[in-house]
Amino acid sequence: MIKLFVGLGNPGAEYEATRHNAGFWWLDEVARMLKVNLVPEKSYWGLAARIPVDGQTVWLLAPQTFMNLSGKSVGALAKFFKIKPEEILVAHDELDIEPGQVKLKKGGSHAGHNGLRDIHAQMGPDYWRLRIGVGHPGEKSEVVNWVLKKPSPDQRQAIEESIARSIQALPQLLAGEMEKAMVQIHTSKPPRPKPPRQHPATSPAPVLAPAPTAAPAPEPPMP
Repeated sequence: MIKLFVGLGNPGAEYEATRHNAGFWWLDEVARMLKVNLVPEKSYWGLAARIPVDGQTVWLLAPQTFMNLSGKSVGALAKFFKIKPEEILVAHDELDIEPGQVKLKKGGSHAGHNGLRDIHAQMGPDYWRLRIGVGHPGEKSEVVNWVLKKPSPDQRQAIEESIARSIQALPQLLAGEMEKAMVQIHTSKPPRPKPPRQHPATSPAPVLAPAPTAAPAPEPPMP
């Protein structure tokens, strides 16, 4: 089963609504669903909560180390409680997925994500990731600015809706039923937009024939 749920982000009000904090948004929803509050845990450099589930202790963790030192927080808690990498799920923003979609996977590269890079260094790559789509700016040089800015209202709504849908798989994640969780998350897609409302057809305006013009007067005969 998943014993440690991690949400990645940057601490501070200036980062709260930025794309890079999508992992924090997801973890906040998990805490709300489980009816627990995240509180400061200095030993693990983060905000944390513990919940008993089926005789096991499950942890929620939001590292407060800033993104590029996320592994310091995750590693401290996981190593102290002997939580294996395959028992950890990390929720994070994902550039390669459009807003409104979420993907679950195990292992793989960090793909340049600084939070995952540091967790790799502490724990290795064999943990689970919940990849929350935030979209890509289109230019690699714009990635840093993109993730540290707020999404548009439409994108924020799409991200929040995808998080809400993914939370429906929480019982499977807690039970360690990862294949069922993956099916639940991957088949839960955004609702299709409604087609535009069709207005009743109107009869075309009648085409009026041009008014007849008077025939020209005959020219007088030549003398």
